[in-house]
Amino acid sequence: MTDATAGPDVKTGPTPDNAIREAEAASGPVLAADGTPLKRSLQRALRREKMRALMLISPLLIFILVTFIAPIADMLFRSVENQSVSETLPRTVVALKDWDYNSGEAPDEDVFAAFYVDMIEAEEFKIHTRLGTRLNYEHTGISSLFRQTGRAVGRFDTDEYTDAFVDLNEAWEDPVTWLNLMQVSGIEDVLPETASAWQSWSRIVEENNDVLAEEEPEDFLYTTLYRDLMANGDAVASFEGDEAALLQEAAAAVGEWEPVSLKEQFLDIDEDWADPEIWGTIQAFSPNYTPGYFLNSVDLQMTADGISAQPENQRIYLLLFKRTLFMSLMIMGSCILLGYPVAYLLSNLPMRVSNVLMILVLLPFWTSLLVRTSAWKVLLQQQGVINDILVWLGIVADSNRLVMINNQFGTIVAMTHILLPFMILPLYSVMKTIPPSYVRAAKSLGATNWTAFWRVYFPQSVPGIGAGSILVFILAIGYYITPELVGGTTGTFISNRIAYHISSSLNWGLAAALGTILLAVVLVLYWVYDKIVGIDNVSLG
Repeated sequence: MTDATAGPDVKTGPTPDNAIREAEAASGPVLAADGTPLKRSLQRALRREKMRALMLISPLLIFILVTFIAPIADMLFRSVENQSVSETLPRTVVALKDWDYNSGEAPDEDVFAAFYVDMIEAEEFKIHTRLGTRLNYEHTGISSLFRQTGRAVGRFDTDEYTDAFVDLNEAWEDPVTWLNLMQVSGIEDVLPETASAWQSWSRIVEENNDVLAEEEPEDFLYTTLYRDLMANGDAVASFEGDEAALLQEAAAAVGEWEPVSLKEQFLDIDEDWADPEIWGTIQAFSPNYTPGYFLNSVDLQMTADGISAQPENQRIYLLLFKRTLFMSLMIMGSCILLGYPVAYLLSNLPMRVSNVLMILVLLPFWTSLLVRTSAWKVLLQQQGVINDILVWLGIVADSNRLVMINNQFGTIVAMTHILLPFMILPLYSVMKTIPPSYVRAAKSLGATNWTAFWRVYFPQSVPGIGAGSILVFILAIGYYITPELVGGTTGTFISNRIAYHISSSLNWGLAAALGTILLAVVLVLYWVYDKIVGIDNVSLG
């Protein structure tokens, strides 16, 4: 060891770097065989080793990223993603910012005008039904309302504006006139609604693979032009770009025309468009990200008034979470009670016998999960084998057969049978490592069989119990096939509801939120288990 004045080696002692530093101080840097400094050569070799190790594990890292990290990240994003409203109704979202839901009245004409253009484009691209489905999760009936409106919005009586503009000057019928007008710099300031509607028209024409300069403009363009000329007369009067004379001529004439109410035409389609609740729902879910899915997952809802509780007959998710945790713990406990004696027996029998019995433990793995679950339906039903035996023995009256299926009992029994090997195998692997001499030594010192087991053998098997418990609990909390088949209405898990929203209702946002909460619960329970038991004490043998 060096003394206190020798530098950084006071605590670590001499290292190979000492020799290199001393040689460098005495006669310059030590060189490798190729003439480069030895220290640099060692660093380069170390980097190559690290890169080689990284290349070896890169397939595993990519696999984990693609199959584990990416799906979880996508689930987390879907649980808050809410871009359907803002992408489908961008003008309506902006117009609704000035509308007060608490007024108790439907929005004004400006909102309906923005909604009119948005619906024209959405119907053309067939995305209004998707938006209706999304909002229907929050307000029942909106989906059919959007479908009905999409079919009718193209037949509005706005052709009166079209006829009026064409009668005033036939140039308005020419697509080139519109094309030249919309290409003028600063036209967005003079005709904001028309310029925005023109962008939608351009996307529609492009989607149909048509030529913009050859397609006759639709009625909604004339409607927005009328509104801009009525609202921005001063800006139009000072306009000096191409088609200025044509535009100023129209601005001078529009004041004499009879206005067409878009709001009334929407109400003619369905009076629900006068309901502030409809517009409040659209307004509440206008942001790109929303906590609405998470609120629904805990039996709350986000409305135009704020956060409120779900109707009492719709509060099911907290109940399902509690039931899932309770039944998973019951299944874990059943597996411990049944698996511990089996694992103890297997670990203490001669190897030849234990190997044969181990085949019986592993046999369920070679049988279809569906077959095993269906077998329990046959055994547990009221006219099944178990009830028939109980009636034959006189234990149960024929009129009072036990209800053991389509409830929590049936789920616990079937899942205990399915997950039992996952408890036995960790226990067996740990118990095989416990020397039998420890128990014999305890007995030789006067301990009874129970004392020797409880004070000597059992503490050494706790790591196996911990490993099996974690394995069984995590598998049980995410199971959905068996509860779906034998659980009925009282024995299903939250995972069954997640599967329903993914495959049937297609409410992927709510399914992602439920999955995220379930993941968080598992991580919290894992942390609690680590604090109480210690994850270091878990062993697979």
